[in-house]
Amino acid sequence: MADSSDQENVVSNKQVIFRDFISGFPKESDFFVATGPVKLKLPEGSRGVLLKNLYLSCDPYMQVLMTPKNEGSGEVFAPFTPGSPVHGFGVAKVLDSGHPDFKKGDIVWGITKWEEYSVISAPEILFKIQHTDVPLSYYTGILAVHGMTAYAGFYELCSPKKGEYVYVSAAAGAVGQLVGQFAKLMGCYVVGSAGSKEKVDLLKSKFRFDEAFNYKEEHDLDAALKRYFPEGIDIYFENVGGKMLDAVLLNMRDHGRIAVCGMISQYNAEKPEGVCNLLNIVYKRVRLQGFNVFDYFQQYAKFLETVIPYIKEGKIAYVEDIAEGLESGASALVGLFNGRNIGKQVVVVARE
Repeated sequence: MADSSDQENVVSNKQVIFRDFISGFPKESDFFVATGPVKLKLPEGSRGVLLKNLYLSCDPYMQVLMTPKNEGSGEVFAPFTPGSPVHGFGVAKVLDSGHPDFKKGDIVWGITKWEEYSVISAPEILFKIQHTDVPLSYYTGILAVHGMTAYAGFYELCSPKKGEYVYVSAAAGAVGQLVGQFAKLMGCYVVGSAGSKEKVDLLKSKFRFDEAFNYKEEHDLDAALKRYFPEGIDIYFENVGGKMLDAVLLNMRDHGRIAVCGMISQYNAEKPEGVCNLLNIVYKRVRLQGFNVFDYFQQYAKFLETVIPYIKEGKIAYVEDIAEGLESGASALVGLFNGRNIGKQVVVVARE
């Protein structure tokens, strides 16, 4: 017979379940919401943590985890498991802990599951949140992986100097909006591209980019870049790939730097687009480098010391697109791939 205290500790746990592997862009029907029981107490001897999830991050890389062949991504992220909850970055509150580094009541960010409550058996992947005087949802983006990606990619790979010419593609996204603002704080000239008039206006009015354009309205990307960068580009923060990268290579200045953060145009391509203008890397002595943000997390404390004052002083603006409830999670995630989101896409599970 079950112990009555055990029964009292069991509650329902709403989850977003990944249905099966996909090809092409994800659809809302690739996910479904289910509810099952969860015990709000860890078993004796556990070294894990029990989390109450608060905020979940929607990110383009997650599409790669939905395909049966996700070359390279498995080194950092495990693919989704059909019939199991989606997983990704999130912010959560510790309800129970068997690990010495965490206690009940701690607020953490890191990899969790798309459900109300999660048991994390290896909590070493979690970061304890020390600064709670900023919105906790910021730890799905600007104060977590996305902020570190912008910080490491721009400062470490691009070695920016005052007065340089900087171009950011997918500039209204979680990473791009921050790269542009870091560049402005350095005294650079900054241009961003995005996929709608609303996003272009946001880049110029909210994020203080010098110029911005809608790439969907440009039939000749090379001509567009020459219009905004008549003297060429010193730094390109790459988020798109394909035709955009090809056009950028024609417009790089001597000794230019390209930080390759992602290539969202290629994630769903049945046949990846070739890049024709690579010889410009040789002629112009351009440094093109991909990077993994996790190689730079030893600088996380330094990053927080830099960015949190910027936020509090209003030197950096940050825009979130908030979806309420796990039921809206699939729609929010799918919306990333048609450009529906404005700013960092976040799903709110609970507000503590």
